[in-house]
Parts: sequence; C-alpha cells; structure tokens
Amino acid sequence: MANLISYRDINAVVTGASSGIGRLTALRLAREGARVALVARRLPELEALAAEIRAAGGSAIVARCDVAERHEVEQAAREVLGTFGRVDLLFNNAGYGHHRRFLDWSVEDIERMMRVNFLGSVYWTKALLPQMVERQRGWLVFIASVAGKLGVPDETAYAASKFAMVGLAEALSLEVEDQGVHVLTVCPGAIRTDFFDQEALERMPPVSRRTMVDPEPLVDAIFDALAAGKRELTFPRFIAAGYVVRALAPELMRRSTKRRTIDAMPRSGA
Repeated sequence: MANLISYRDINAVVTGASSGIGRLTALRLAREGARVALVARRLPELEALAAEIRAAGGSAIVARCDVAERHEVEQAAREVLGTFGRVDLLFNNAGYGHHRRFLDWSVEDIERMMRVNFLGSVYWTKALLPQMVERQRGWLVFIASVAGKLGVPDETAYAASKFAMVGLAEALSLEVEDQGVHVLTVCPGAIRTDFFDQEALERMPPVSRRTMVDPEPLVDAIFDALAAGKRELTFPRFIAAGYVVRALAPELMRRSTKRRTIDAMPRSGA
C-alpha cells in the first residue's frame, strides 16, 4: 500500500466538513490539489466553504446529508461517485459529543450519538470501500478519540461511540490492507474547536483544559501520518502513555482517572 504523499488528482470525501477539524482538512486537501466532496447537514456552511476553496483555485463539490441516515448517505455517495467517477480518500470525521453523567443522559441522544459518530462512518465506508477494493487503491481515515481508547467519566455515550469506531477501524485495517486500502485511526485529545461548547468547558476537568491544543497541528499530524503510512495516531503524542499505564497498571490508571475527573466534576443537580 503506497503512502499518501501527493494529493494531486486525489478525489476525497470529508464528512463533518462544515466546521472544525473537517473544515480545516478540506481546505488543506484542496490546497494540495485534491478534489473534495464536502459532507455535512448545514448547507450554507458547506456552500460557503466550497466557494472559498474555488476562489483559491481548488475544486470542491457539496454533498449535503445527515450521516445518521443511511439512505441519505447512499444517495450522497452515488452523487459524489457520479461526479468524481471514483473516491480515493474517505475522511470519516462527522460527530458530536456531550459531557454529562449516564444517569442524566437521555436514551434518545445516546442512540442519536451512536448513529452519527459510529454508524455514519459505517454507512460512508460501506458506500465507498467496494470501489477502492476493486481498484486496489484507497485510504480510509477514522477520526475517533482518546475517549475511544480510554473510558472517560462524564462521556459514557461518546466513549461508547468512539470505542466502536476504533474497533471497526482496527479490524477493517486487517481485512483490507492486502487489497490496497490503508486505514488510519486518529485519536485526538481535547482539541480547541466548537466541539467543546460552554457546557463542556465548564464540566471539563482542569487537566483537560490545560492540555487543549489548536486543531491546525492535529491536521498537520494527520497528513504526516498518511505520508508515513501509519495505522494509528494519538494526538498529542504524550497521551498515548495512558494506554501503556492502563495495560501495565490498570488500578493505578483507574484511581488516577477518578481523581482527575470525577473528583473535579459538579455533582448531578448541583
């Protein structure tokens, strides 16, 4: 599987392209010569982004859909393939989160979060992976989370959706790497974007607020990881030490996590 270094003549789909990491990624792809299909629910934001890309000399189309709705994804994928002819790179980025205790979380929102964060990536991958395998060429990027590797209090539903994404990506990578398709799983920590609203910032433990980073270095790290042929990226890198601690000293990790999160959280009804 060739490392992805040049984006000239690459056709890419970016979900969650209307803001944050998705928007920055779409701009970077277009700047480097890719043709980009912009996917999200918010049509005005997508059209504004497409206009910005075209004004800078890039190529972009809008494929508005709700990734939680399979029929909308399938229709959007048909439209993209009809325009591009093929898709080389799928950037599964659409998602959202909340910070609240499980007992305070509605089942309806838990179900919605799983459909957006996990099933949305399933629908898009099912729609585009077959033509990648047929051509023996393609790249899949899954934007998961550190919360998909380490269970985080106050993020039960979000962590569950991202654990599911990490498991899907890891298993899928083993299935398709010999068929010319490379899978990269990205596990960011706290990234300074609109993803974290005021509610989330107020409930966020102090250690998480101190380690928040801007999204631009994350996007740079993703492109570097694709160029290096990496299969997994944790950003910032120091967070990956937590995986080792949990594996070697799980009780220590558990006590540390509770001390830095639960003890710092407001109680229900507070």
